[in-house]
Order: sequence, then C-alpha cells, then structure tokens
Amino acid sequence: MELTRENSRAMIYYDYRSGLTQKQCVDRMISAFGNEAPSKTTIYRWFAEFQRGRVKLSDDFRQGRPKTAVTQENVDAVRKLIKEDRHVTYREIQATLDIGMSQIQIILHEQLGVKKLFSRWIPHSLCEEQKAARVTWCVRTLKKFHAGFSNAVYNIVSGDESWIYAYEPETKNQSRVWVFENELKPTKIVRSRSVPKKMVATFVSKTGHVTTIPLEGQRTVNAEWYASICLPQVVSELRKENCNRRIILHHDNASSHTAHRTKEFLEQENIELLDHPPYSPDLSPNNFYTFPKIKNKLRGQRFSSPEEAVDAYKTAILETPTSEWNGCFNGWFHRMEKCVKFGGEYFEKQ
Repeated sequence: MELTRENSRAMIYYDYRSGLTQKQCVDRMISAFGNEAPSKTTIYRWFAEFQRGRVKLSDDFRQGRPKTAVTQENVDAVRKLIKEDRHVTYREIQATLDIGMSQIQIILHEQLGVKKLFSRWIPHSLCEEQKAARVTWCVRTLKKFHAGFSNAVYNIVSGDESWIYAYEPETKNQSRVWVFENELKPTKIVRSRSVPKKMVATFVSKTGHVTTIPLEGQRTVNAEWYASICLPQVVSELRKENCNRRIILHHDNASSHTAHRTKEFLEQENIELLDHPPYSPDLSPNNFYTFPKIKNKLRGQRFSSPEEAVDAYKTAILETPTSEWNGCFNGWFHRMEKCVKFGGEYFEKQ
C-alpha cells in the first residue's frame, strides 16, 4: 500500500483522537513506515490543525504566485550555480540571486527540469536503459532476499561515503524561533564554501551501525585506500567474534568500489558483492536514511574542526536505536518494490 498524504493524515488523526501525544505519534509512524513516515514537523502541524477543529484531510487550494523573476538571466544563473556545486541548496540560490523561493522552484523544476534527490541535483528524467537497469536490479534483489524477509538480509552491510562539515546550517524548520512584533527577524546563515570538511565512509546493517572510517591524509577516495585501509577495518569489525561470518557487501558503482584492487580484496576475504544500479541514490540506505538523518541532528552546531564534527556524527549514529536500522532496511526493500511499480522512475514525489 502506498502511503499517501491522506493516508498519513488519517493515521495522525486517529492517534490524535486516541489521546496519544505528538511524540508518541511520531514514534509509531517511524516504527511502522521508517523513512517513509511523515516528518516530525508535519505530525506536530496536523495535531495543531486537529486541535483547532479541522476535519478535512486534503490540501487547501493555494493561489499561484507571479513568475516575474523567472527571467532567462536568472535561469542561466541557477544553471551555473548547479553546475558549480551539485549540492547547492535552495537557500544558497536564494541568497545569491535575491529572488523568491517560488520563482526558484519554477526555474529548477519547470525551466531546468531538475530535482534534488538526497542532497544532490540529478537529471529530472532517466533514459529507458537506466530505468530498465533499476527495475532489473530491484526485481533480482527482491527475489534473492525474499522481499526482505530472508535471514540473509542480516548479512548485508551497506557502505557509502559523505562529507562531514565543521558547520552545517540549520534547516528552515530548525531555525524557526518566536519573535515579538518589535524584534528583528533573525538572520539565516548560509554555510561558506570554505568551511573545513572531512570525508567519511559509513557502513550499516539491519542490526545497526557497523563502523565509520574517516579519510585521513587525502581528500578523495581511491581504490588503494578503500581496499587496503577502509574495507579491512570493516571486515575486522564484522568478524570479531566469528572469523567465518558471511558478509554481503553493498556499495554503489563508484570507481574505487569497482576497481580491480577492490575486487581482489573481496575475493580474498570471501565477501559476496551486492551491486547497485547507476543513478540510484534513492536505493542506497546511507543516502536515503543514514546521511540525511544523522547530519540533520548536527545542523546548527559549530565544531572547532572537522574531526570534532566527525566525532559528533559517530556519537549520533551510535545513539540511533536498533529498531530504526531495522526500519531502514525494511524501507529499503519497500523502495525496491516502489521502483518496480513506477517502472524505474524516481519515486520520491510519487
């Protein structure tokens, strides 16, 4: 069953009428739907709506806004910003061009035809070959692991890399504060491109976080580091108690992951490989769950160094309960089913 907005609002209304608190509702939704659950902000907002007497679950009609800022000059400027930094945010675009958010959305989605998926701008449309590859992988993986119900899922370890910044600005909702009529609105600070950062590789499983390994002494991941430093630490952690433990490694098709040196190591350690379809961050547990969830907890905090930020990142991961990792992996297989249902298309907004 697809979790539509009306479905989720009906469940929130049920919890509200049952006398549950907003937090209890949040916990129940996450437990049932994992990353597919509505956000905490959404749940709290609908509790407030119901308290005001609202019973309608569908969206209210909203009048459109003028497109006066949608000029060719601004379209070209946004295109340039995206090409320079694929992780550029709405707020950074707004701060650079000084135009409204609704106009930015029109430029991005109607003029440029892009959308943002897991903090990275990607082509709006996949070609038929790419969609077919996604469907083929999902069907094969669903069959191999019995739609996520096979015990072999507990042997899967999924890994990926990401930057950890010494400062990551708060989201719009996180930065909201109460102000009086005579007070100035607080200024939203945008992260500078010069903020120190450190690359980490994070590996997770259905039972929890396995390990996070910082990239030391270099800025980019290569096959030598991945196969001789990173993966040996992962294997050592997994086989501490059982040196013959079965390991199924899932990672994307980055060059360091597919290099001959890496393949040699996996064969030497008798590690099975679960490959990954190209252009599919929405089908990677770290991309749709770990990185956005954990980094969100660090937003607004200023760390003295990227190393301190990495330590805070590790602490936040370790504080994540086992039930959430279980929900993450259950949600992973649910995503595969959705990918098949939508013919390989990106399904985040479906």
